[in-house]
Formats: sequence, C-alpha cells, structure tokens
Amino acid sequence: MAPLGPFGPHPRLAVGVSGGSHSLALALLSHRWARRRGGDALGLVADHGLRAESAAEALHVAQMLAGQGIAARVLRLGLAVGSGMQERARGARLSALTAAANQDGRPWLLLGHHRGDQAETLLFRALRGSGAEGLAAMAPVRDAGAALILRPLLAVPPAALEAVVAAAGLDPVRDPSNRDPRFARIRLREALADPAGTGAAVAALSSAATAFAMRRARAAAALAERLAQAAEIRPEGFARLDPAALGRDGVAVSVVAWLTALIGGAGFLPARDRAAALLAAGGGTLAGAWLRPAGGGTWLLARDPGAVAAPVEARPGIVWDARFRLLGPGRPGWSIGALGRDAARLRDHVPLPSAVLQAMPAIRDPNGMLAALPGMDYPSSEACAPFAVAFAPILTGGAGSEFSGQPFKGRQPDPMFHGEGRAGDPSGTETDKRT
Repeated sequence: MAPLGPFGPHPRLAVGVSGGSHSLALALLSHRWARRRGGDALGLVADHGLRAESAAEALHVAQMLAGQGIAARVLRLGLAVGSGMQERARGARLSALTAAANQDGRPWLLLGHHRGDQAETLLFRALRGSGAEGLAAMAPVRDAGAALILRPLLAVPPAALEAVVAAAGLDPVRDPSNRDPRFARIRLREALADPAGTGAAVAALSSAATAFAMRRARAAAALAERLAQAAEIRPEGFARLDPAALGRDGVAVSVVAWLTALIGGAGFLPARDRAAALLAAGGGTLAGAWLRPAGGGTWLLARDPGAVAAPVEARPGIVWDARFRLLGPGRPGWSIGALGRDAARLRDHVPLPSAVLQAMPAIRDPNGMLAALPGMDYPSSEACAPFAVAFAPILTGGAGSEFSGQPFKGRQPDPMFHGEGRAGDPSGTETDKRT
C-alpha cells in the first residue's frame, strides 16, 4: 500500500469482493491494514444477476466477510444475458463499485488483480494490437472519478493469496464463467497455466508489463508538465492554449489528444495521427471538441456546439453531455441541456465566446423556457442554487481522469475574451474550419 498513498489517518477503504480466493484475500489483508491505522474496510459484493444462484452466492460472500469482522454490502446489478457479456459485466460492476464507495464516503476502491491477471492483460492486449500504453496493462492507481482505484496486489503471485484465504479457513466461491472457454480471456488464462508450478511465463509477462508501465509513467509526467506550461482548463468547459509553449513535438500531440477528449467529453483519447493533424492545422474539430485561433495569439479549445447531447432531466448526480454533473438537488420535470440559441441574448451578461456559451449547461423549466445558467450564476445565485454543476468529464487514459468535482461560480470577465465581440461566434465572419 505504501507506494499508493498517502492515505492520512483513519483510512476508509472500499474493497471489491467477488468471493473468489484473490478478492477474499484482498479483503482480509486490507481490513487488517486499515484497522492498524484506525480505519476500516467495506466489502462491496456485486451480484450481476446472470445466473439463478448469483443472489445466494453474493449473500454468502457478504456473510463470510461479516464472519471475519468486515462490513459488507451487496450491489444488485440485474444485467441481461447477451453479446459482450463479460465486457458489459465488468463495466457495470466497476461503475456500481465506484458509486457505492463514493456514496459511503470512501475515496479508495481496492481491486484484487494479481500478477497472473497482469500477465493475462498484457497478452490479451498484445493479441489485439495494442500500443505501448496498452501493453503497460493495469495501472496500480487510476482515477475513476467517483473513487480512486487501487490495485495493490499486481506483483503478488496468486498462490500467495490463495494461501491467505486457506489460513483463514474460508471456502471461496467458484464462478463457472471463469472456466468457460468461449471467452478469450479464459483461453489465455488456461494457456498461461503452469503445470510445473514455476510461474516463469507469468513472471516474465508481468515484468514486461512493469517495463511498459514505467514508460507510460514517464510519458504521463511529460504530458502533465506540458499541460501546466501551455494550457489553462476552465470550469466553464473549455481550454485556452499557448501555441508557443505547446510546441509541435510528440508531447504536444499527446496534449492535444488528451485535451480534445476532455473538452469534447469523448471519454477515450482520439487516434494519435488525427491529433497530430489537428495540431498541424491549428484549427478544426476532433473528438467533439473545436480548436480555433483566439485573441493574443492563443488558441481556444471548446466543445463543438453542434455535437452536444440532448437535454436530460435535472436530477441529482445526472451527467449531461459526458461533461457536466449536476450536484444540486435539481427539480422534477426540469431539464439540463445546451444553452444553444439562447446564447445570443446573454452575450451582454456573460463575457465568453459564443461557441463556449452555446455548449454550456442551461436549466429549462417544464415549458422549455430558459430558467438558469448555473455555470455563471445567471440570472441570480438563488435561481441557480438547486442546479449547481461541475465540469467533470471522465477520461479512461492519459494524464488523469475526472477534472473536477466541485461546483463553480460566475467568473469575472476573462481578459483573453474581453472586447472580443462576435469573433467567437461560429456563425460569424470567421473562417469555419470545422470538418
């Protein structure tokens, strides 16, 4: 745990527990670790609902944890059987686990992936043609937005974890889907099985993943340094860049790829060649974001107003356009969506480019009338209070993931845009480079 901190006093951990020997071992070890520091661990057991006996198994796992003095909660997912079942199950499980950890005030979610899983992941990605970043396999620390995911056992052989469970006298649950050869990962797992018990192949692959991870860490550090030098990310959902500080090298391409995914709410980084083309052109659209020249020799990177998502009901926790989360209580029947054409009548009240304004989250009443622009406290802080929002896009790779979890208030006029007039309007006289 030491390299994954700091944790501070009284750490409160959440642990994903499937009931298998490896996740049970993680629960036992993390519980002991947290208790020694005045904290505790909560076991989170996801019931996918894909098998008739899964509910009873989840309850049994929770009871096993309780018998070890570990509090536990069962999360019912209710997934339907169908194509891509394992991928869908993994995604739903992770989403449920991080949400439950967040709701219980536990900023860390621990997962029980071990050395064998790391080797399997590297091999799986290599067979799919992943690049160097993908071959780094699973990161020991990853920001998932609602919680920080920790994998403290990536260097530990599975046999060592199985011994921990045996010493505790626990009988792990054995999911038959983990032996189903229809799934590619299961076939790889069987191919990596070592009858001689030396684990040489798994150890070699795990070492390779570590080497790639060190390379990924160096790239991430370079990316973060260049971001600090060349970019300002604004809570209104846009960024401004200094092209001179950004440069034109490979790190600059990575910055453009990361920022376009962040500002456009794409979630995944765009193809590197497309990010390089956007950087070379100095303008255009990519991954839902729009880059164009702005005042003072800078660049503006904003959400493409023509690609925003449809409105959704303004209820607590809802994420609109994969970028903004509603933190306030909201209001039944009211909606959150793009300001759109209403931006024209707010130009005198909000000193931002029209392209930025059009893509900002606005609140409308049940009749579709504009009621509030919470990002700018318009028409008043009282009107916006139930609809506090945070710019909180989620990225699955790169220099980080969730950008912000805090609401933001109205800003003073930005000197970069002061007096810009209609130059920020994509429908104006400026050449439209969107593709």
